[in-house]
Amino acid sequence: MHLKRLITSMAALPLAILLISKGGAFFFAVFVCIVSVFALKEYFYIVFHFHSDHLVFIRILFFSGLITGLGIILASFKGLFDVVSGLVSLQVIVSGLFSIIWYSSDKNVLEKVAKQIQGIVYIPCLLSYLVLIRNSNEGIIWVFLLLVLVFAGDTGAFYVGSYTGRHKLCPKVSPGKTIEGSVGGLAATLLAGVLFKQFFLVHLSSVLCIIFFICISFVAQAGDLFESVLKRKGGIKDSGSILPGHGGILDRIDGLLFAAPVAYIFKVYILY
Repeated sequence: MHLKRLITSMAALPLAILLISKGGAFFFAVFVCIVSVFALKEYFYIVFHFHSDHLVFIRILFFSGLITGLGIILASFKGLFDVVSGLVSLQVIVSGLFSIIWYSSDKNVLEKVAKQIQGIVYIPCLLSYLVLIRNSNEGIIWVFLLLVLVFAGDTGAFYVGSYTGRHKLCPKVSPGKTIEGSVGGLAATLLAGVLFKQFFLVHLSSVLCIIFFICISFVAQAGDLFESVLKRKGGIKDSGSILPGHGGILDRIDGLLFAAPVAYIFKVYILY
């Protein structure tokens, strides 16, 4: 497990650095769209894989949600924020109309619609903040900062928890996560954030940055646990197997999803 995790990370790291630094804002948005497609597919598998009936309706929800999600990310890239809210509103209307048609044969139709809307908000809406950050002042540096914070925290929590974890953090949600691992994740996030700031963001307030790093650690771990709730409800261990040693795409970005909007708020309204 540890070796596969390390090999996957080392293989993906150069590609991620090249894409973010040299790919340009448009190609970054396209990459975020691709990530959203895979993550939404995994999400739908988690929340619907145990349904053997009404597959047509579920597929309609998936593909309409997929189109809406891609539209949200691309609209964010263009700065069309009214379009984003319009797309979400339109999706609610479309799903509502389909629920009327299917209600006579499926009394749980509203639960399925709610899961679809939750998925759209949870994945493409939150991912769109990465695009907003990338398109802002010092956006490339901030994308790297956010990735460093989240992945350092995730790695710190994983290894500290694996070797020293004794006290369960949320045993009913994720039995493998420990308080020691959570503290290790916080420490790794703070260390990575302080080092990054000293090299690339020396002009920012140190006190506010420390608060920012702590907030990112908290929400990233909350995002990890939220996905664990989804997986426990769905009765599965990993969202997928596309990333050896890590699981699925959603397993890799669960913390990032919660962290991205928090980072955007700090960057736009607090730190500058």
